[in-house]
Amino acid sequence: MKAIMIIYNQAHTEKVEYLLDRMGIKGYTLWENVQGRGTNTGVPHLGTHTWPEINKSVLTIVDDDKVDNVLNNVLRIDAVNEEVGIRAFVWDILKTV
Repeated sequence: MKAIMIIYNQAHTEKVEYLLDRMGIKGYTLWENVQGRGTNTGVPHLGTHTWPEINKSVLTIVDDDKVDNVLNNVLRIDAVNEEVGIRAFVWDILKTV
């Protein structure tokens, strides 16, 4: 099993929700109002007057065979408008209870 964390500009909310639904991924944890700055463009998303954009983050645990499909879909979302911002990160899950 793998953990996938997707961090994305809130403008991508519907696309990320659709991706999870379409792939049958029911379990996830969502964080709203996530602040940060991307490594590629370095544009801050801080929810302030100067930097008004804000991110969300979703963490889900999936079977190994779904990882590549999730990542490919994240790439497709990003390709539509790279300036908006979406990234995905994958970790191994060794144990769960």
